[in-house]
Amino acid sequence: MPSQRSISAAERLAEAKLGGVPVRREQMAAVANIYRAASAVRQHLENSVLRGSDLTWTGFVVLWVVWVWGESETRRVAEEAGISKGTLTGVARTLESRGLLRRTGHPSDGRLVLLGLTEDGESFMREVFPAFNEEEAFVTSRLSDAECRSLADGLRRVVLQVEESGEDRRRELLNGEAATPRRSGRRPRG
Repeated sequence: MPSQRSISAAERLAEAKLGGVPVRREQMAAVANIYRAASAVRQHLENSVLRGSDLTWTGFVVLWVVWVWGESETRRVAEEAGISKGTLTGVARTLESRGLLRRTGHPSDGRLVLLGLTEDGESFMREVFPAFNEEEAFVTSRLSDAECRSLADGLRRVVLQVEESGEDRRRELLNGEAATPRRSGRRPRG
């Protein structure tokens, strides 16, 4: 179901709110649309392909990472999936209980845990990924192949900017001070 609030209307309203405040509007629109596109695509894929498999987006991404990279340490899987190790623990337990993923101890370092797909997990990914890819084609069907390549290249450059320079930028913005710990969003009881 299309959003009642259009992207262009949101951009116009943001411009009106900002008035004479000097902002980089094109960059603001790019980042806002990265977020909106990612949310729309994720929601579509969860409600189409993944729902029929009783799988969350995060569960699929974890399976994908282990499928592509093979057996991997949990910290690498969490990093590649873009989730915390705590989130990965819960997702891995769920996938393991479904027989799709196995957790084993690292052969030379008992503190580390490896994740690998089971035979059922391998079969599952071979079955689900083609349907997932069909929906990737659906959500990008208004773009030509060249536009898809250009979009992918531009997004890779955004990711590289953050990966290669983000930490230095954060330190610069904090004047070299350590970042305050994240809060859960809950207010303290009082």
